[in-house]
Amino acid sequence: MLTVATVNVNGIRAAYRRGMAPWLERTDPDLLLMQEVRATGDVLRELLGADWHLAHAEPSIDGHKGRAGVAVASRRPVKDERIDVGPERFAGSGRWIEADVVLDDGSLLTAVSTYVFTGEFETPPRQEEKYAFLDAITARLTDLRADGRHVLMCGDLNIAHREVDLKAWKANRKKSGFLPGERAWMDRLFAAGWVDLGRRFGGDGPGPYSWWSWRGKAFDNDAGWRIDYQIASPSLAPAATGCSVHRAPTYAERWSDHAPVVATYGL
Repeated sequence: MLTVATVNVNGIRAAYRRGMAPWLERTDPDLLLMQEVRATGDVLRELLGADWHLAHAEPSIDGHKGRAGVAVASRRPVKDERIDVGPERFAGSGRWIEADVVLDDGSLLTAVSTYVFTGEFETPPRQEEKYAFLDAITARLTDLRADGRHVLMCGDLNIAHREVDLKAWKANRKKSGFLPGERAWMDRLFAAGWVDLGRRFGGDGPGPYSWWSWRGKAFDNDAGWRIDYQIASPSLAPAATGCSVHRAPTYAERWSDHAPVVATYGL
């Protein structure tokens, strides 16, 4: 059995100060995929310890430093890693990392951690940047899947797919994260055979949500968004045995504004 956890840590150092380490020890995943790491590889290794194989994409271009960074930490060996999603414009953005993880039978699982741009409906260039990144993801996933390998894309996609994926959907119909074009991108992804494991195992909704604002009573009232995903290739999806959100018991016990999404696979 392979346990995979994905979470936007909202700064790995802050997450550890708030209590990430006890959750990690309890969950004991084989793969830990992180977004918004906001730290160097040396810091990651120091916090996680020496027992992990680490693939890390740190942002290196202006406008991304201190805001992004993605990583795949694996208890299994990592044969290869890649940081390019495709277009040169996204090189150095720290928003895409692929790790070819060696499974027990010697086969490979390509695990992807991605942090999609937030976008901004009122600022067209920022929203167009998000759409361009989504198009790049589509092309890259198509290439990865072409040889029949198992592919798992995890991360903060900054999109709620359906009305059941956010509490206040009526108030957010013209907000980035719930725009028709973003939701249509997810429709096309799933129509192509990719599987949203959070929805498959989470029922018909509403929720389970994975992000709540730090402000106000959003967490206490469960006024959240489901924007964190484990999305499996058609060859991998049948091996999934479960997927759930690890929501903190109370506001005070949160160590990120996102909750981990944890899945198990019979691999």
